[in-house]
Amino acid sequence: MTASAVDLGDREFWAAPWAQRFAAFAGLRADAGLPWFAEPEFPGFERGPGFRAVTRHADVEYVSKHPALFCSGRGAVSILDLPAEAHEFFGSLISMDAPRHTKIRRIAAQAFTPRRTEALLDDVTRVSRSVIAAAREEALAGDGSFDLVTDVSARIPLLIICDMMGVPESRREEVFAHSNVILAGDDPEYVTSDNPLGDYLAAGAGLSGLMTELAAAREAEPTDDVTSALVHGTVDGERLTHQEIASFFILLCVAGNETTRNAITHGVWGMHLDPSQWEAWSGDVEAVTPTAVDEVVRWASPINWMRRTAVEDTTVADVEVAAGEKLLLVYGAANRDDTVFTDPDRLDLRRSPNPHQGFGAHGPHFCLGAHLARREIAVAFRELFAGMPDLRVVGEPDRLRSIFVNGIKHLPVAIAGTDAAR
Repeated sequence: MTASAVDLGDREFWAAPWAQRFAAFAGLRADAGLPWFAEPEFPGFERGPGFRAVTRHADVEYVSKHPALFCSGRGAVSILDLPAEAHEFFGSLISMDAPRHTKIRRIAAQAFTPRRTEALLDDVTRVSRSVIAAAREEALAGDGSFDLVTDVSARIPLLIICDMMGVPESRREEVFAHSNVILAGDDPEYVTSDNPLGDYLAAGAGLSGLMTELAAAREAEPTDDVTSALVHGTVDGERLTHQEIASFFILLCVAGNETTRNAITHGVWGMHLDPSQWEAWSGDVEAVTPTAVDEVVRWASPINWMRRTAVEDTTVADVEVAAGEKLLLVYGAANRDDTVFTDPDRLDLRRSPNPHQGFGAHGPHFCLGAHLARREIAVAFRELFAGMPDLRVVGEPDRLRSIFVNGIKHLPVAIAGTDAAR
């Protein structure tokens, strides 16, 4: 497929079959330039000037490593130009630039040290084992079928985030519902009113209100949860405000939850397409996990893109880029760049090296929670192999209709030997 036949600003492109999308990415990578696209239309907003697509692995890496030339503060998670307050409210650290980004990330990093992350491992194991056992029990009480996404892969990371932050049991369904709306894009399953922007803002306000309440409670009576660490953490005498903590929580619910949720779901789907990969991983979990987790994230590329904006006139791959131009870093394209990855469309759980950009490319905005996400995915699959060795995919994935998230809403699965698996 030639670059001229592709339109990344068309919502229908992101709803096209994966194979069609990957063929389009290959055409864009082969184009010597940085192709220009019109922005998608969004009700209530004036259409912006357009954007360039950065699809080659090396170019995405270059832009990510040079934040002084390509900023995030004008919008990292939206192609649209939104007010600065909206960018930070929904994007938190992702939509900030130095020096503020540096200071706030240092405070947040105190809550996500490798030591603290390892201390969470028992919770990750407990949650994963409990969710998988409950899904199996409920399936066997019926015809043997269940939805992998709603019953397992969406539940695990969100429950872990709620445990980490100290969200009470009584508020967790609320977190789940709000998170789905924020992640929904324009998917009609989640956006059911005639005011999708209003629904989106209301969901963000719901999560923000919950976390603002919790932050105030932890300031008065700290515990050993991450919210307490964020409330009381300081850098150069500065603390996060309750609103900044709330925005960080929205980021966790969206970016942290979505990456893990879709890595698990895409991983099961990929191994269904190539059962030898399931056999390889489940047959030697400890040996295969170190490479398998990163390969699942590469193959899934759960977040389609992030945006940067040129701060000054510059060049990318010998292409002139003017100050103010928007660039979309298309991770799904970079992660299938055949100059970096051999046979890139294949899920190869022993792939090494694997310099994927599923957690973003290297630079100051590389995913703060990547270490935790890797551990969550590793534990989730270990528990899945142990608790459901007879898991079978019995239907096609129902994909999320979204420009931003490469999501799967539902994946029908069943326990082998049951009526649903026959």
